[in-house]
Amino acid sequence: MQERLNIPPTKSSLLDLKRRLLFLNEGHRLLERKRELLTRLVYEKLKEFRQLYTSTRETMAMAYRWLSITQMRMGSHRLQQLAIGMPQAIEATVLPRRSMSVQYPSVEIHKLPLQPVGILGTDASLDETRVHFTDMVVMIAKLAEVETALGRLLEEQRKTQKRVNALKYNVIPRFERTIKYVESSLEEEERNNLFQLKVLAQKS
Repeated sequence: MQERLNIPPTKSSLLDLKRRLLFLNEGHRLLERKRELLTRLVYEKLKEFRQLYTSTRETMAMAYRWLSITQMRMGSHRLQQLAIGMPQAIEATVLPRRSMSVQYPSVEIHKLPLQPVGILGTDASLDETRVHFTDMVVMIAKLAEVETALGRLLEEQRKTQKRVNALKYNVIPRFERTIKYVESSLEEEERNNLFQLKVLAQKS
């Protein structure tokens, strides 16, 4: 890795370097702040994901329990026939959402009123199955939204951490070493000029 920037040791270079270093330090401070906020969001989403995951598993277990009851009472063939013309149970809208420059889909899902199906050959458990499967789909949609957001926030957090590390351990130290080199070179040049002036003064 290059220890310092390849810049001529002049006063204008020194002023430019110091100006750019101030800008880099401010950028590093802002990125650190962004990383902290992203970390907080990640932990919040992770907590939400765990809670939703547990609830979704419970909802799925209940839905499939009722499906097995309905299947035993009505038979698989009759269920398959009814499923073909089953009325819509939910309405879903997917909208873009943004948080800390991270975009992810936001799912708005609404349960529709339960519509009647054919009476002949049906059992009361069918309605229970439909209700629980609707609840399951709603939970899965919410879980998918949170999981997608969590994944994208984690990716942005990793990218931000890399930028923070690059500035802290590579870019800023190189600028600081270059500034020290330029200051040292200018001081050395100034000492040489003073020495030459003294020599000229002694000769005159």
